[in-house]
Amino acid sequence: MTTTGWRWARAAAAAALLAFGGGASAAGRVIEVKAKRFEFSPAELRLKLGEPVTLRVTSADVTHGFYQKELGIDAEIEPGRATEVALTPTRAGRFTLICDHFCGAGHGNMRLVLVVE
Repeated sequence: MTTTGWRWARAAAAAALLAFGGGASAAGRVIEVKAKRFEFSPAELRLKLGEPVTLRVTSADVTHGFYQKELGIDAEIEPGRATEVALTPTRAGRFTLICDHFCGAGHGNMRLVLVVE
């Protein structure tokens, strides 16, 4: 995909996030998430259906991705600053977030599970 294609894909994901319960107005409970090669900490989060939350994600080393298609999450996590992802889960289930920004040999195993109850 071209650079322009990626920009459009990210803009579409951001629009989906706003349409399906995400967006900066979600606020609510703030949950700290740390990214570092090759893990997210915590590795699993439990959220309540309909509860607005903000995931404040920081990187301890390199740039990471933070992606989950069904929830419309697509963010880039740069070292040295916090990235906030606001969402209000509208579906119960288990959703796996991945790092979609290549960060090294163990990149493919970098996951965080959101359990929405």
